[in-house]
Amino acid sequence: MATNTNTLHREGPVAEAIEEQTAKLPSDIFLWCALGAMGASAALKVAGRNETALFVGQWAAPFLLLGVYNKLVKLEGHDGQDSAGKKA
Repeated sequence: MATNTNTLHREGPVAEAIEEQTAKLPSDIFLWCALGAMGASAALKVAGRNETALFVGQWAAPFLLLGVYNKLVKLEGHDGQDSAGKKA
């Protein structure tokens, strides 16, 4: 007997609200934020602020991960459902 995993593992209301809002953002915003963090890190490194440069430089990976998450939410929707709420 097969069970539908979507009914067993649904997103909570907070996750759905976040996904609805972030899906409105263009995906390239996250790419530009990552590139900006890398540029700011390089500038801080040149300015001799090594610890701050390392801190800001570490922001690039989370921005890129958020971009991937954003793209997945746009393509798959929450819980594998389309925008009409029907199962894909």
